[in-house]
Amino acid sequence: MTVEKKLAAMGIVLPEPPAPVASYIPGLVCQNLAFVSGQLPTKDGKLLMEGTVGAEVSVEEAYIAARQAVVNCLGVLKFLVGDLDRVERIVRLTAFIQSAPGFHGQPHVANGASDLLQEVFGERGKHTRVAVGVSALPLNAPCEIDLIAAIRS
Repeated sequence: MTVEKKLAAMGIVLPEPPAPVASYIPGLVCQNLAFVSGQLPTKDGKLLMEGTVGAEVSVEEAYIAARQAVVNCLGVLKFLVGDLDRVERIVRLTAFIQSAPGFHGQPHVANGASDLLQEVFGERGKHTRVAVGVSALPLNAPCEIDLIAAIRS
């Protein structure tokens, strides 16, 4: 089954790349690597939720937000490479989690993104990862996800 058919079977519709909120581009391809700029957990142009994880946002809610942010990454990736079956491997995922003081569950939040990539791509979706707690994110988003993928010619 193709990646896009798997996504459709899961009820996931990939969005068009969002307009950047500052001076950058949503992504680019350099040789055999696709770099996707940080994506927020937006759907239909609005954040799913706002706030700090461990305060206004629960770990379970933030997991869902990270999942949506990586769906947005996949939308950019499809725009860049045309066909997600060209993805040879998800190489790296970085998750920035807006964290309350003393919150240490960043890996659990990042799993929202990682788990989806592995569901969709199987072994090709297993990746290296960084999950970082930060004090603030754009638009008061609970998380921001970026990724790097190796692609076939």
